[in-house]
Amino acid sequence: MIVKKLLRSPLALFFVAVAAIAAGGAAYRQFHMAAPEQQYRLQDAERGDISQTVSANGTINPVTLVNVGTQVSGTVKKLYVDFNSKVEKGQILLELDDALLSAQQKQSMANVRSATASLELASANETRARSLFAQEYISQQELDTAIQARKAAEAQLQLARAAVEKDSANLAYSVIRSPVSGVVVDRAVDIGQTVAASLQTPTLFKIAQDLSKMQIHANFAEADIGNIRIGQAVHFTVDAFPGRHFQGEVMQVRLNPTTQQNVVTYDVVVNVDNPEQILLPGMTAYVSIAVAERKDALLVPNAALRFKPANGDNQKRGNAHPGGVAKGGSTPKPGVFSGKVYMLEQSGPVPVNVTLGITDGRSTEITGGDLKAGDRIVVGEMQPAASTASGSPIRLRMF
Repeated sequence: MIVKKLLRSPLALFFVAVAAIAAGGAAYRQFHMAAPEQQYRLQDAERGDISQTVSANGTINPVTLVNVGTQVSGTVKKLYVDFNSKVEKGQILLELDDALLSAQQKQSMANVRSATASLELASANETRARSLFAQEYISQQELDTAIQARKAAEAQLQLARAAVEKDSANLAYSVIRSPVSGVVVDRAVDIGQTVAASLQTPTLFKIAQDLSKMQIHANFAEADIGNIRIGQAVHFTVDAFPGRHFQGEVMQVRLNPTTQQNVVTYDVVVNVDNPEQILLPGMTAYVSIAVAERKDALLVPNAALRFKPANGDNQKRGNAHPGGVAKGGSTPKPGVFSGKVYMLEQSGPVPVNVTLGITDGRSTEITGGDLKAGDRIVVGEMQPAASTASGSPIRLRMF
């Protein structure tokens, strides 16, 4: 039996191949002989509202973020605030070790006393010199020398007093106070840490002045920036509240461009009200700005604009619209028509030239052409039910 089955196997394979070819041919004929409505996916052109938007990502920041630093060097001795602390203007934030600054101030005050004594002596010498000069006991030159010594002593006293003012100011700077009322969003130092104020002032705290008013800095591409205007409404979402939509308003379009990898972007600043203070600094905002809106516009799906029939445009069939307007056979004027859709007639898909308006990514506005609401247009082709491309194997019964 095994030998007989092996001898029959080539013949069996032959019959399988013939049956498969016959089934495929039948499916092909069935598909191409089917009604046009069964060969294509159709959708009606409809009227509705459409909004064209431009989108970008941005970062939420406080309107005013103050970096609090120090003008003097020293070791942090006391800390009075921490992260999220609410502070008032003038409130003490931290104290630096003031031992060296206090000693410098005392030294300057001693110099003041020394300069004061020198001035008193110089003044007394000038008084005696004037008396002796009046009695012609000394020359004019000796009197001038006494006067010059008194003036020099006065200058030294002023210099010593200025040093005291400077050292007193530095001593006062060892106590860091808040320049504004707000919330501490960052603390960069700890007790015992040494801060050095040399060429660049170190940042100790970052204070957000008012978290109920925030700003979004979003970078929009140069292709979109021409449609953005101050005062436009802004809609955005954040990852922290995925089911919630927030609103804002364009406050500024900054003229300074940013170029990265040959892509030019511009910073758009959006004002945002944050009365609940749930929008936190540093959050990523997904910003969308409506740059154009249309009410009761004629709309077609974008898939219809992308559709191209496999056999090309039907130039011989259905050039007359049922209403008597020329369609596929008409020649559009240069610069008038910017798109093409296909209407399905008995002879097959017929091209219709249309003028395109705004788009929201799913549908496109039709502003002109021979299309009207209710017309059925082709959005794609149906696949044959028995097509081998569908992945459905052809099952044959073996006898």
